[in-house]
Amino acid sequence: MSAYVIGHITIKDAGVWEEYRSRVPPTLEAWEGEVLFRGQLAEVLAGDHRHETVVALRFPSPEAAKGWYDSNAYQALIPLRKRAARVVLLRFDGEGE
Repeated sequence: MSAYVIGHITIKDAGVWEEYRSRVPPTLEAWEGEVLFRGQLAEVLAGDHRHETVVALRFPSPEAAKGWYDSNAYQALIPLRKRAARVVLLRFDGEGE
């Protein structure tokens, strides 16, 4: 079963955000994670949503997703992430198409 990490993001400091973003991909490699897409909110079709940016990551298993998040490599980036943006990270388990 694959796992997906979805991030809802509001950027506070674009320069710091770019530094954080550039440092995340190497943390994914050991866990076979991949960035599926990044995008800007175009329109809220239903409900309320306060974040303007989204990222979707895919991992081969729930254990890999959790391992990535808990890894020393990713945990070291969290202070940078907190300076750069308000971020909500959610994990979903399931299969893609």
